[in-house]
Amino acid sequence: MISASVVTSAEAPVLLSIRRDDFMMEKTLQKILDEKKEHEGNTITILQGIEKEFGYIPEEAIAWFSKKLDIPASRFYGTATFYSQFHLKPRGKNIIAVCRGTACHVKGSETLLNRILIELDIPPHEETSPDMKFTVEQVNCVGACGIAPVTLLNNTVLGNATMVKLAGEFKKLKSSE
Repeated sequence: MISASVVTSAEAPVLLSIRRDDFMMEKTLQKILDEKKEHEGNTITILQGIEKEFGYIPEEAIAWFSKKLDIPASRFYGTATFYSQFHLKPRGKNIIAVCRGTACHVKGSETLLNRILIELDIPPHEETSPDMKFTVEQVNCVGACGIAPVTLLNNTVLGNATMVKLAGEFKKLKSSE
């Protein structure tokens, strides 16, 4: 935290606190705004820029753009919640997508999903581990039904997925950090 004393007209010191993170966020958001203005961006391209920079869409970013562009925050939230490419919560370093399509369901993806959540210590009703190393997402279908059940580990397809195979992959990821 950066702190500075300021003297008011009444000569009383006022502590002015500026969080370095807030300054960096504002600088980053301004850069996104400048790029979008230059290339005639829209709400989706702004959200894509935010997601690219932060890995998710912070509430503060939506409030900032809403104020700067005089666009209701609800428009940003409506777009962000409609498209699955956007995330409103921070995500882990490693993304695991578990296919929940019909073929994968029949081949046991629900059991696999539950075991993954336990293996990675992800609390109930959450998607991301407390240490921010893993996020587990459910997807409708990845189009690889012939090798069901399927998971995507950082966008790499793992077909005929079993907990033994996945545990080995998780161990590699944990040891590489």
